[in-house]
Amino acid sequence: MNTSLYRVLVCDLRSDQLLDVLPLQEVTVEDFIGKAGSLQGTVPIPNAAMADRVRPILTPARTALWVERDREIWWGGVLWSVNPKSDERGRISVEVQAGTFDTYLEHRQLRTTLKATNRDQLDIARDLVDYAQAQTRGDIGITYDTELSGIKRSRTFSASDQPKIRDLLDKLGEADRGFEWRIRCYHDPKSGARMKQLDLGHPILARPGDDVVLTHPGRLLTYEFPTDGTTVANVWQARGASDNRNQAAASRPLLSEPLVAEQDLAAGWPRLDGSSDHQSIDDPKVLGEHARAEAALARRPQVIPEITVHLDPQISPDLLGRYVRLRIRDDWHPDGLDARHRVVGISVTPPERGKAESAKLTLETPYGDSPQ
Repeated sequence: MNTSLYRVLVCDLRSDQLLDVLPLQEVTVEDFIGKAGSLQGTVPIPNAAMADRVRPILTPARTALWVERDREIWWGGVLWSVNPKSDERGRISVEVQAGTFDTYLEHRQLRTTLKATNRDQLDIARDLVDYAQAQTRGDIGITYDTELSGIKRSRTFSASDQPKIRDLLDKLGEADRGFEWRIRCYHDPKSGARMKQLDLGHPILARPGDDVVLTHPGRLLTYEFPTDGTTVANVWQARGASDNRNQAAASRPLLSEPLVAEQDLAAGWPRLDGSSDHQSIDDPKVLGEHARAEAALARRPQVIPEITVHLDPQISPDLLGRYVRLRIRDDWHPDGLDARHRVVGISVTPPERGKAESAKLTLETPYGDSPQ
């Protein structure tokens, strides 16, 4: 029988002052490397006293939610949506939806042109977060370390484009020899404070630790290995900003050099064309950096394995960036599968009546490999 205790802490987003601890039902929390995570759940309102507690503190865009499991932080983010509702029996509940703290940066725009010349790309990323938090009332307590990648870049981020800080971070990391990033939530081991740390990893975010072995049959309950060939391209070209300096002539977009995977064509692949748009990029060198990264990703069908496992001491949000080893023997894998994958997503469903807690892990397939 599962005895894990989940708590949802409701805090002020800017100060992180604790406002209340609320029950949450039908909850699912998820976190990822490479995209925003989310929380969905329902706060039951059995009486007027609970309504009076909840009504003033569940304020979208102003409230932070933290999920603790056995007093360890498993998730943190910004409350974005609240939906109080009543069913046909008059039972009231409040549906809540929240996004991981990186979603805050989707709501912050660059209003001052920033330039970086020959700076480490991770320092440029920190400069963008510093800009967001240096603006009046813009600091929500995001911290970071000082590790460097060794890759220096020059960038100009124009205020006239009014770009979102989140988009600038994503685009910077997606360039050739780029980096991954996320905001990791945890308790400070010394002070006990709830922390929001900008984690930056070059070329990937990989956390140390021994591989977690998952077997099927065994701890691995279900698996899916969907493969999508619609994104495959072996000839790639990126398109940048249009040149509008000559008003009398038709504007022409900046184009990268076509990138052709000749070895794939020689190996029997048909020609498959792909392209991308970067309307804010007017530097050929920067456009080429993005084209090379995109062309490398597009060469093979995307395989995004998902597995479901029982929660145990080895399965937690700290698994993000760690490696698991899948060992499967069944009718589809009669000779046995033994494959190593990095965990890039985790979705946790706490226990409910008649339902055990479980976790769905999203895995990364190394280039050229397939678990099929």
